[in-house]
Amino acid sequence: MAQSQPKPKFTRIQQRNRGRILEAALRVFSQFGYRGSTLDQIATEAGLSKPNILYYFDGKEAIHRTLLENLLDTWLAPLRTMDADGDPIREILGYVHRKLDLSRDYPHESRLFANEVLQGAPRIIDDLRGDLKQLVDEKADVIRGWSAAGKIAEVDPYHLIFSIWAMTQHYADFDVQVHAVIGDTDPYDGATAYLDQLFTRLLSPE
Repeated sequence: MAQSQPKPKFTRIQQRNRGRILEAALRVFSQFGYRGSTLDQIATEAGLSKPNILYYFDGKEAIHRTLLENLLDTWLAPLRTMDADGDPIREILGYVHRKLDLSRDYPHESRLFANEVLQGAPRIIDDLRGDLKQLVDEKADVIRGWSAAGKIAEVDPYHLIFSIWAMTQHYADFDVQVHAVIGDTDPYDGATAYLDQLFTRLLSPE
């Protein structure tokens, strides 16, 4: 007799409600930070009752941790894609472009991550010291090898990666400041051209 398939943990409606809660919590956490956010705020944003929220999640920390766990894979993916066998400058610029795309397409997630790190990363410090460090170490070796082979200028690979993070995530984390200065103009087209020029000049071997 064939074994019956396990029943899904949530029905479609329950899955939809769970997603609705996570989307609402993302907006709340990205605006107020973990400490400044409450379950009542999340419930109001989601259009659900607080007991309904607690049916799906044990509390505020459980929601926050779920969002961070979902985010980390998305955050690491652009660096994983850097190909050691590709053209070095093109690969690094491709990473810059992918990070800019994340800032443009996932601004709430970027601010969620920034807020967590500013608080000392209590919920993801093991991931930062584990998966993130391992991946950055791996790509730092690739960049160091490109420099040693004369394919790019000599550059500290870690500070290069830190610079890319700072120059791309700024557009999401400081969106209000960016638009206060440049108005309603979309900053990403100009940012792409500028960063291409900056990193091409920095990395081109003499």
